[in-house]
Amino acid sequence: MEQSWPSPPVPSARLVLRGRVIDAAHPAVMGIINRTPDSFYAPARHSVESGLATLSQMIADGATVIDIGGVRAGQEGGPVSVADEIERVRPFLLAAREQHPDVLLSLDTWRSEVALACADARIDLVNDTWAGADPELVNVAAELEAGYVVSHSGGLPPRTDPVAISYGDHPDDVVYDVLKTLQAGAERAMAAGVPAERVLLDPTLDFGKTTRHSLRVLRATGAVAGLGFPVLQALSRKDFVGETLDLPVDQRLCGTLAATAIAAWLGTTVFRAHDVPATVQVAAMVASIRGDRPPTVAVRGEP
Repeated sequence: MEQSWPSPPVPSARLVLRGRVIDAAHPAVMGIINRTPDSFYAPARHSVESGLATLSQMIADGATVIDIGGVRAGQEGGPVSVADEIERVRPFLLAAREQHPDVLLSLDTWRSEVALACADARIDLVNDTWAGADPELVNVAAELEAGYVVSHSGGLPPRTDPVAISYGDHPDDVVYDVLKTLQAGAERAMAAGVPAERVLLDPTLDFGKTTRHSLRVLRATGAVAGLGFPVLQALSRKDFVGETLDLPVDQRLCGTLAATAIAAWLGTTVFRAHDVPATVQVAAMVASIRGDRPPTVAVRGEP
């Protein structure tokens, strides 16, 4: 009798940035460098000098993309003006591009003015974590011939911490909202001139979501991949991991890697991470278990 074996639920769409292909056989880790004094994870806070040293190490550790941000996601730390954000990220991006001309650079911003100001750094990806709060940002991404991250923040404005969030009475209501929002965002990006292969979907766990919401959306990663675009998961040391395990930020690595493995199996190919070496290994191992990536070495038991 022929045996039927379980297989990964959804094929993964490929992401192409500046000719570099990221797909199920070549998953990518996006290293995080925050040019902020108040990032929720202290080791990710960097000056220009420490950030450049960290960037070099991340590349050596296997990071494919480096994501640079200048404003903390939450409300702590006070307001940051457009000029202040530009001053934080532009000099770093220019220095990073000079030192590493071939690395893929991502700019984490929701402001079109910031992306435009950084155009001469040749940004490869615009990481819009606040779901088109500035409707011009996607047009700037298209103008720069960069990729664009479509996110889901539950309709909240930038830097809003979720309070009393509800998507309805059914547990899957949050999933329906995520899928609807991401599909609409992808269509908007393509209409603006961003090719489908440069549109990246991020369910954006924690943003506009309770911990239960984030866990439910993570379980539905296959449905997000089923929309037909490459998927990014930003899981690293987030609050949903901390609350699930009742652990502080500096003890959330194991929980993060467990979530990373599940997301990878379900079709995610890009992982935004603080801990690059561990995430690279998890993503590669799951890709090989899925059958998308051959082992690097396979000599055990061979003649």
